[in-house]
Amino acid sequence: MTAPAGPILLVDDEEEVRLATQQALELDGFEVQAFARAERVLDRVGTGFPGIIVSDIRMPGLDGMALLAAIAELDAALPVILITGHGDVPLAVEAMRGGAYDLLEKPFATQALTEAVGRALALRRLTLENRAMRRELESRDRVEARLVGRAPAMVALRERIRAVAGSDIDALITGETGTGKEVVARAIHESSERQARPFVAVNLAALPAVTIESELFGHEAGAFPGALRARYGRFEHARGGTLFLDEIGAAPLELQAKLLRVIEERAIERMGSNERVALDLRFIASSNRDLTALAAEGRFRPDLLYRLAVVTLRLPPLAERPEDIPRLFQHLAGQAAQRYGKLAPEIPAEVLAELATRDWPGNVRELRNAADRYVLGLELDEVPPGRPAMQLSEQIERFEKAAIAAELTRRGGDLRATYEALGISRKTLYEKLQRHGLKRQDFDAGG
Repeated sequence: MTAPAGPILLVDDEEEVRLATQQALELDGFEVQAFARAERVLDRVGTGFPGIIVSDIRMPGLDGMALLAAIAELDAALPVILITGHGDVPLAVEAMRGGAYDLLEKPFATQALTEAVGRALALRRLTLENRAMRRELESRDRVEARLVGRAPAMVALRERIRAVAGSDIDALITGETGTGKEVVARAIHESSERQARPFVAVNLAALPAVTIESELFGHEAGAFPGALRARYGRFEHARGGTLFLDEIGAAPLELQAKLLRVIEERAIERMGSNERVALDLRFIASSNRDLTALAAEGRFRPDLLYRLAVVTLRLPPLAERPEDIPRLFQHLAGQAAQRYGKLAPEIPAEVLAELATRDWPGNVRELRNAADRYVLGLELDEVPPGRPAMQLSEQIERFEKAAIAAELTRRGGDLRATYEALGISRKTLYEKLQRHGLKRQDFDAGG
């Protein structure tokens, strides 16, 4: 039998029995880590542990039944095989009710143990595969719900977000004001294994210079005038989760040096203390400024840039994906209607098309404000003056693409309803879809 991947944590306080059992399992191809005390096992297991537990029941200190209960609190689906030499039927019943995968009575045949272990490891592998698949599906739903759009740049961005979320690597998010950098950071956090832990956002451009270090690092009582009691900083509030450093390009150089050290060492010292506090967290930073240019000007540390930009996610502005504006506006209007306790409005295709021809320098934030006004029955703002004029041919092309995208959005991707509503032939619609790079499936109501 080929042993499934994953170590076996073997616990038995009798050395001879422990060594004999370990040898028998290893001869059959299993990876075994043996322990005399159950307490040492609990430090090695968790929801992602790929192996199983084999433990004697009667042991000093933490016995097998107590170990079973402790593991059930960490991960109820982690298989535990218990061994007893007492032939105690009530104990066996209690063990199975407590969630034991199997129970073997001493003396047991080696084949009985290896078969039970093989089945348990196969079950564990299947459990972890199902969890990973479920996380992937949930991640897709969450990312898709937060980042609406079918433009190629958005499809590619969502795929990168899912890949980054599956690891624990730090990341840098870049993009113009209002493109949704914090939304992306939250999507990464919510699609990662840290999703149950805190997500703490810090806008470095908004924190006063005199308090920024205390806000981030925390302080001890008496660290400075007015510090009457000890206080946790944002770093410690984010332990186990994700710390989002928004607008990191606005951080003073002195703070940048301290941030670099924290990111590299994953530890801090509170103000007024020499004691190191270890940090288990992920860093995600964002900037609407060109950090490479700032580094060349001496206003941003290159080493901090290299440390943060292991993975860089660029958010496209709305100007690069006008075909997404109708769908996005409908989505934002639906959210606004829910917030204000109103019915989601029916938005005419001509309104969606006109919105898609506008420039949106404030990007999604500006579009969200427009959706709020529309839901509340207020007039949509006129296009602000002073924006660069487009050539007539460019305006016509942009309006045509927007009108088709708007009608497809409104019709849920139904081509016949679209070309009839637009008053053109089926062939003409197909030609225009090809010229503008639009795909029917991107507007499918089910997708």
